[in-house]
Amino acid sequence: MADVMKLQIITPQERFYEGDVSMVELTTTEGNIGIYPNHIPLTAVVAPGVLRIHESGEVKEAALMSGFFTILPESVTIMAEIVEWPDEIDFKRAEEARIRAERRLANQDMTLDIMRAEAALKRALVRLGLQRR
Repeated sequence: MADVMKLQIITPQERFYEGDVSMVELTTTEGNIGIYPNHIPLTAVVAPGVLRIHESGEVKEAALMSGFFTILPESVTIMAEIVEWPDEIDFKRAEEARIRAERRLANQDMTLDIMRAEAALKRALVRLGLQRR
């Protein structure tokens, strides 16, 4: 049997996922990371992106928006503010959010919170990216 590690994903509302995995891929504020069993210990901040869970020969994907994670040699724990399976995403709403954010950014309004609009656009694009898979 291939090496596996424990993965826990916890949100304020629920235990989103718990199981044995062979690899986890996600986006951090420093870039993308792939985590295998026996990885060196690390704690990092999550950035919006697609979470890929490699489990029993299949890959499960979810939209992971924010939080932080801790890696130990035998486990990974992700404390997420928002994480969604593709079937939980309202893609029409995500498309509307993308359009709103792009309009706000194109408007060049000096009262606009640009970082907030860019974050909204990133979240919408991550969700929409899962629809196209």
